[in-house]
Amino acid sequence: MANAMHTKTELSELGEFGLIRHLTQNIVLKNESTLTGVGDDCAVLDFKNKKIVVTTDLLTEGVHFNLMYVPLKHLGYKAVTVNLSDVYAMNATPRQITVSIAVSAKMSVEAITELYSGIYLACERYGVDLIGGDTTSSLTGLLISVTAIGEADEEDLVYRNGAKDTDLLCVTGDLGGAYMGLQLLERENEVFKVNPKMAPQFAGYDYILERQLKPEARKDIPPLFKELGIKPTSMIDISDGLSSEILHLCTQSEVGCRLYEDRLLYDNQTKKMATELNINPLVAALNGGEDYELLFTLPVTDNEKIRNHPDISVIGYITDKSEGVNLITAGVGQAIPLQAQGWNPLKD
Repeated sequence: MANAMHTKTELSELGEFGLIRHLTQNIVLKNESTLTGVGDDCAVLDFKNKKIVVTTDLLTEGVHFNLMYVPLKHLGYKAVTVNLSDVYAMNATPRQITVSIAVSAKMSVEAITELYSGIYLACERYGVDLIGGDTTSSLTGLLISVTAIGEADEEDLVYRNGAKDTDLLCVTGDLGGAYMGLQLLERENEVFKVNPKMAPQFAGYDYILERQLKPEARKDIPPLFKELGIKPTSMIDISDGLSSEILHLCTQSEVGCRLYEDRLLYDNQTKKMATELNINPLVAALNGGEDYELLFTLPVTDNEKIRNHPDISVIGYITDKSEGVNLITAGVGQAIPLQAQGWNPLKD
C-alpha cells in the first residue's frame, strides 16, 4: 500500500488525451438535462426547444503562443475562433462566449485592451455575444480561457461516434498551412534573437502566417450542409493534426479507415515553405494541427452531392474496425498504420 501511495506517473506518460480519460472515466451524469458531458467537441445540454452546446479552451503563454511574434490583437481573435470551431464541429451555431484571463504585472492596460480588441472583432464577425468571464493575476505569464455556448436543433447535431463502414472521409479546405506558418515564425524569431536589426523574411507567405496567427472557424460549413442536402454521420475540427482527429473519430465510432495520401490538398505557400525547410507537407497535415478545418464522414450515397464542390475533398473512406486505421501512400499504395503524432501540450 505504501508503495502505491508513492508511485509517480509523469504527465508525459499519459499525454493530453490519456490524462483526460484518466480524470473523467468515473464521471456519472446526474441531471436529465445533461445529454453529453466530457468526450466530444462540446458538451450537449437540453433546454426546452434547442440543444445547447458548450466548449472551453485554455491558451497559455509559452505553451500555446509566444508573445515575441504573436500580436495581442491576433491572439484575442484566435482565442475566440478556436472555440467557435468546436461549436461548428457539432453542426451547431455559436451564440455566446465567456472570456477569463490571468495576466502578469508586466502587462499594461493598453496591452490588455489590444488583446480584447481582437476578442471583440471575432465576436462581431461571428455574431456572438461576450457575456462574462473572470480576470485574475498570474505569476507565470498570460493565460486566456474562452468558453463558447451554441445551439442546434436536436436532429442537426453531429457527434464523433456516428461513422459507419463504407462512409466517405471528407475534409474542408487545405491542410498543413498553420504548421508551416508556425515554422516560419519560429525560424525568423531565432534570426531576430541573433540579429535584432535583421528584418523578418515574410514576403510571399501571408496566407500561412494568417493560418497560424489569425485562423478562421468554418462558419460557412453548417449552412452549406443544409444547402447541399447532406448531414455528416460524424465530425470533428482539426486542432491537433489530421492523424489525431481521424483516430478520435475511428475510436469513438468503433471503425477503421483508409486515408489516401494523394487526396490531401495543400496551398502553394504551404508546399513552398515545406520545400524551403525540407519538411514533407504530409507531416505538416498529419501532425501539425491548428488548421481548424472540419473533418467529417458522409454516407457514400452523398458522393454526387459533394463531388465537384471546391471546399470539400474526399480523402478516404471508413472501413470495418478489423482493418485498422491506415494511411495509403501515394504511388505504391502501401498501407501504413496511422499514429496520433499530433501536437501534445503535456509531452516534454
